[in-house]
Amino acid sequence: MSRLDEVGERDGWRCWICDEPVDPEMSVNDSRGPSVDSVITKAKSKSKSKSDNAAEERLAHRGCNTKKGAIAPVIEWSPELFVSEPAPIYATVERLERKGGREIVARCPDQADGDAAAAWLVDRISRLRPGFQVSATVEPGGGQFMVVLRHG
Repeated sequence: MSRLDEVGERDGWRCWICDEPVDPEMSVNDSRGPSVDSVITKAKSKSKSKSDNAAEERLAHRGCNTKKGAIAPVIEWSPELFVSEPAPIYATVERLERKGGREIVARCPDQADGDAAAAWLVDRISRLRPGFQVSATVEPGGGQFMVVLRHG
């Protein structure tokens, strides 16, 4: 079994960047074809130890991987959610990994929209960073409902 097949099986043949299915039968040269992306977080890149600095390999579409290049990817919020001022997901997850604590990641007009956004976000992060434990709550404030993400 090739490294691509191993990574694809582990990730359920879903692109870690866009969260869409990846067809293992497509050519690796096609923009929707599979590729392996090496993810190095800021914390790992600053580590002095070579063992701590190992890149995490994730499955991505060739086009998503190429578009991202060597910069932090933009992980889109679902267009089906009704949120205002959404925080950048990838940067938020990296900060929570480094510092812990909590962050307000979006505001919603009502509790139901906040609950939907919180559930979607926890699910999306579970595929973005398997093993990274987060929880999301919805807190009222200022006539709106804030989605709060916590590490742990």
